[in-house]
Amino acid sequence: MMAARRDLGPDYEDALVDSFLDKLDVEIAARVRNEVAAHLARQPPGNQPKQKDSAVGIAIGSLALGIPLTGIAVGNAGLAGLLLSWGGIVAVNLAYALGRRRER
Repeated sequence: MMAARRDLGPDYEDALVDSFLDKLDVEIAARVRNEVAAHLARQPPGNQPKQKDSAVGIAIGSLALGIPLTGIAVGNAGLAGLLLSWGGIVAVNLAYALGRRRER
């Protein structure tokens, strides 16, 4: 990323940071989905976790990822980075909540 930044110059810095944050957001969402799927696959059929317990895990995981992600995003892109990073976290939680609602 630093080499691309030097090559493109300051005119493209915002676009480069936005592109990086978009890729980071997609990667985090994919990792969360994979972890949840792997966790559910390891559960025996009769021993499914309570919905409330898994919701707490998603919330705690979001906050744990949100703290360092906020620092990185604000340091690199300011307010736009902050909004983009937390927008991604909110999107993951919203997708999880809507998926739970469909299961009921």
